[in-house]
Amino acid sequence: MNTLTITNLTKTYPNGVKALNGINLKISNGMFGLLGANGAGKSSLMRTIASLQEPSSGEIVFNDYNIINKPEEIRKHLGYLPQEFGVYPKISAEKLLDHLAILKGITNNSTRKEQVTSLLQQVNLYQHRKKAVHTFSGGMRQRFGVAQALLANPKLIIVDEPTAGLDPEESNRFLNLLSEIGENVIVILSTHIVEDVRNLCTQMAILSEGQIISQGNPKELVASIEHNIWTKIITKNDLEHYKTMYEVISTKLVSGETQIRVFSETSLSNGFERITPNLEDYYFATLFHHKKA
Repeated sequence: MNTLTITNLTKTYPNGVKALNGINLKISNGMFGLLGANGAGKSSLMRTIASLQEPSSGEIVFNDYNIINKPEEIRKHLGYLPQEFGVYPKISAEKLLDHLAILKGITNNSTRKEQVTSLLQQVNLYQHRKKAVHTFSGGMRQRFGVAQALLANPKLIIVDEPTAGLDPEESNRFLNLLSEIGENVIVILSTHIVEDVRNLCTQMAILSEGQIISQGNPKELVASIEHNIWTKIITKNDLEHYKTMYEVISTKLVSGETQIRVFSETSLSNGFERITPNLEDYYFATLFHHKKA
């Protein structure tokens, strides 16, 4: 069993921006979802865990090693798929993966060839192995990114906004692949897409303004607001009025009409209907109450 323990982690950049503010997390094998809006601090946290930048204070321990003092202890066990990654032009997937395998320390030729072939098959790219990676579609590139992240059998895999820009079919295929990988290692899925976390993760945390504002099992978190979410169709002109009267956590257009979702621990009349909440409701309610506090 692998464990990653983060204690009182902070990161303030030279321009004064406090990206991380007292992060505490304990993560073990399986899929862990880190959910937050753009600018919440997700990428800063991922880069710090990956030892690409040092924190201002705090501690990160991976399998009993303090990785701030010994970053090599995480680097040799880490697979990292950043939000954007560059590729060499005109180099085939097979050759590029082989090159990256050498950089990861897989020097034995037969071992390296076997692992490259196996990973290309696992991510369903073997039939495209002779094609240049820069010609791949977004989904194919992300799957290649997973293959390079899996080189050398990592114990911790970090994926940052992996489904952004993918069509639903590619996104599904990609998430299924991540789910298979996450059975025996830690996979941290950093995303602003609630559905990705709901479908895949057994544990999650919500990050806002550099702070963890909630964490736990997604189903249990949703159950905690089971009777508290209400909905109503209103006119767009009345939206501001409802925002002053109720805790409106989200709005969306449904067939040209405005649907509001409201958090309330007491029963609402006036045309409101109580509904079964989902993880998106919990996420928006948590953000709403954090900003209000």
